[in-house]
Amino acid sequence: MSARKTALDALIACRKRAAWSNGVLKDYIARDRLDRRDAALATRLCYGVLQHRGMLDFFLQQLLTGKVKDLHPVVRDILHMGLYQIYELDKIPESAAVNESVDLVKNYCRTQRFAPGLVNGVLRNAVRTKGTLQQPTALEDRYSHPQALIDLLADYVGQEAVEPMLAANNDTPQTVVQTNTLRISTEKLIEELKQEEVTAFPHPWMPDCLVLGNTGNIEKLETFQKGLFYVQDAAGKLSVMCAGIPKGEAVRVLDCCAAPGGKTFAAAILMGNQGKIRSCDIHRHKTTLIQKGADRLGLDCVAVREQDATENHAGWLGKMDVVLADVPCSGYGIIRKKPDIRYKDPAEMARLPHIQLRILNKQAEYVKPGGVLLYSTCTLVRSENEAVIEAFLAHRNDFVLEPLEMPEVFPKNTTGMQVLVPGQYDTDGFFIAKLRRKA
Repeated sequence: MSARKTALDALIACRKRAAWSNGVLKDYIARDRLDRRDAALATRLCYGVLQHRGMLDFFLQQLLTGKVKDLHPVVRDILHMGLYQIYELDKIPESAAVNESVDLVKNYCRTQRFAPGLVNGVLRNAVRTKGTLQQPTALEDRYSHPQALIDLLADYVGQEAVEPMLAANNDTPQTVVQTNTLRISTEKLIEELKQEEVTAFPHPWMPDCLVLGNTGNIEKLETFQKGLFYVQDAAGKLSVMCAGIPKGEAVRVLDCCAAPGGKTFAAAILMGNQGKIRSCDIHRHKTTLIQKGADRLGLDCVAVREQDATENHAGWLGKMDVVLADVPCSGYGIIRKKPDIRYKDPAEMARLPHIQLRILNKQAEYVKPGGVLLYSTCTLVRSENEAVIEAFLAHRNDFVLEPLEMPEVFPKNTTGMQVLVPGQYDTDGFFIAKLRRKA
C-alpha cells in the first residue's frame, strides 16, 4: 500500500470527519500494513500538509490561473501533498512527487476530467519555478496559523515569543519517552533500543527521559512490550514531579483526568510502586487503555476507575495526599503533535474554563489537610490557566499557591505557577500550578 495513499486518506478524514490526525494516522497505517519506512513517510506527509497548509496555499495561488478556493477539495489535498514534497522533502525526487500525485488524482477524482492535467501542470510548474516565487511575509501565511489564533497566543506568551513558538509548532513532532526505572536503567534501555535499530538520546534536562527516532510502530517494539518505557513529554513528567509526591504504603494519590495514563505512570514510578493511585477517566475505553498500560509497566499500585471528575465520590473526601488535575483544555500547547488544532474555532473553546473550574472545585474536596492539588493544562491561554486558579482561590481560602521546585534550566519559581512555551524548553506547551491545602 502506498504511503502517499495512506496520507491522503488521513487528510480527507481530517477534513470531512473532523478526525484528529494522530489517531486516524495510527489507524490507517495499521490498516494499510505499512512498514517502518512507509509509515514514517505517510506521517510526515500528513503532518507536513496540516502544518504548512496556509503556506502551501500561498504558493499554490501563484501557480494557478484560477482561485485556490475553487479547487475540488481532494485535488487541493493532492496538490498540497505534491507541493510539500517538492518544497520541503529534499530526499524525494521531484519527478516522483509529480507522477505519484497524478496517479492519486486519477484514482480519487475520476469524475474530474481535467484534474490529472491540472495537477501535472501545476506541480511541474512548481518544480520549474522553485525558489523564485514570492515568499510569504505575514505570520499567518508563513507559519500556517489562523490570524485569530496568532493574536490569542501572542496576547499570552508575548510578541517576542510568538514567532519562535509558531515555528516550533511546525517542527517534526518528537517521540519522547520516560524510562520505567522500576525495571531498567536509562543507560541499559538505550542499549536495548539500539538493538532494535531505534535511536535514543537523553532529553536535555529531564532525567530518565529519552527522545527516540526511527521507531516505526512504537507498540511493536520489544522494549515497549516488556514495559521498559512509556510515552510522555517532559512537560507532563515535570508536572508530576512538581507535585512532590511522597513515598510510602500509606500514600494516596488521585489522578482525576488520567487518560492516556502518562501522569499516573510517572507518579507510580516516582512512588516506587508503593501506596495507592486512583486513576480515573470518564470514558470506559480510556480506563481500559490506562489499565493495559499499568499492567504492561508492572504498576500494581494503580487502581483504575471510570469516574466523572465533576461528580462526587464520598469515600475520597479529605483522603488524598496529592490530586493531579490535568484538565480537558483547548490544547494550544500541543499543536506540533496535533497540527489540526490550529484550525479549530477558538469560540468553541469558550465553555472550557467553566468545566475546568468545576473539576478543580470538586477535586479540591478530596485533598487532605496539608496535601497538594496540582492543576495543569496543555494550553496557552490565560482564561484556561491563571484565570481558573484565580477564580478558585477567590472562594477557597483553605488553599494557597506554593512555589515550584524546577530543574536548573528554569528561572527560580516564586509564584506557584509555571508556563512552558514551545521553542523555549524542548517540551510541549504547558501550564502548571501547585496548590497546598492548609493544615
